[in-house]
Amino acid sequence: MSEVADLLFTNVHLATMMPTAVDGYGEIIDAALTVKDGRIAWLGARRDAPAAVAEHDCGGAWMTPGLVDCHTHVVHAGNRSKEWEARLNGASYEDIARQGGGIMSTVRATRQADLGTLLAQSLPRVARLLSEGVTTLEIKSGYGLALDAEARMLRAAREVAERLPVRVATTFLGAHALPPEFAGRADDYVTDICERMLPQLAQEGLVDAVDAFCERIGFTNAQTERIFLAARALGLPVKLHAEQLSDQRGAELVARYGGLSADHLEHLSQAGIEAMARAGTVAVLLPGAYYFLRETVQPPIGALREAKVPMAVATDCNPGTSPMTSLLLAMNMACTLWRLTPQEALLGVTRHAARALGMHEDIGSLEGGKRADLALWDIARPADLAYAMGSNPCRSVVNGGIVRPAHISA
Repeated sequence: MSEVADLLFTNVHLATMMPTAVDGYGEIIDAALTVKDGRIAWLGARRDAPAAVAEHDCGGAWMTPGLVDCHTHVVHAGNRSKEWEARLNGASYEDIARQGGGIMSTVRATRQADLGTLLAQSLPRVARLLSEGVTTLEIKSGYGLALDAEARMLRAAREVAERLPVRVATTFLGAHALPPEFAGRADDYVTDICERMLPQLAQEGLVDAVDAFCERIGFTNAQTERIFLAARALGLPVKLHAEQLSDQRGAELVARYGGLSADHLEHLSQAGIEAMARAGTVAVLLPGAYYFLRETVQPPIGALREAKVPMAVATDCNPGTSPMTSLLLAMNMACTLWRLTPQEALLGVTRHAARALGMHEDIGSLEGGKRADLALWDIARPADLAYAMGSNPCRSVVNGGIVRPAHISA
């Protein structure tokens, strides 16, 4: 006889997001789901539900996997609304950069912030994401651009998971921009990343994956490959900011290294798409940056769909190009601006987002044995999550089998 479950959710409709789902959502109407030891033990029709120690009546709500925001820069210090206002009043990005603005203003603020200050500024942003059903979050470094500051950012990211009910995957993005002390010496900075920064941060257990910004204003294809080789030597997976502003063949490069994801992708080529399809590399779509920068070149959604490249959706929460803390709004933008279907958008913040973090065996769909990270929604149908701009129908969230209110304080 099987063990009695710890918790039974009943009177609920499930959007399982399972790979075998014909309708895209994997719907089970009038369902039930049980949890044992923090993992999903059983799911199916309510009439067939097994016994449990405790029962939670969901009142006809919808349940999805907990949402996954797989690309954020949510830990940072400072504010760049003044620059945004200046651009709207006619200043160019170059004007702002010459006055000491742009990414370097965030780097200065982040370098000056101690761990407590970083957390005080970042935790409220994370809490807003969690209020919309997010249970797993990727947090990148990349505003320190020096060993001590990058380490402090990554420690803050780890601390976020101690302070709030969320799983955090940390990504080292030392190759985000060239720090002023290395002006004109990009190759030397890459050497510092590969030979000093990354090995030490990895030794301290602060790095789950490695990222870079491969772009004309970032790092070259060759420099990025050096970083990937260093990551491979340390057994760390890679991902890449690729093809946001131009085609630097970054998607092909990250696919060649079996990368978890290529992100942005507005200027992605057919060769890049084919390489990603062969490697199983996820396309992470970031509509917030596209919207905020008023870009006009769209990612090749149709070609990605045709090639069966999994598409994730994320907030890209950052102070300069996507100051957004709503994954539901990102879903709406992806549908409205780029014509993703609502099913694709929900897959993009569940199963495919989990794959972009290398966590798809553990989270991202409602399946027996997976971690019980769940979200309950007061909606009529799953498409409502991408449909209603500005609404938040999240009723409650389950983290590893523990039920909590959607709204928490930081």
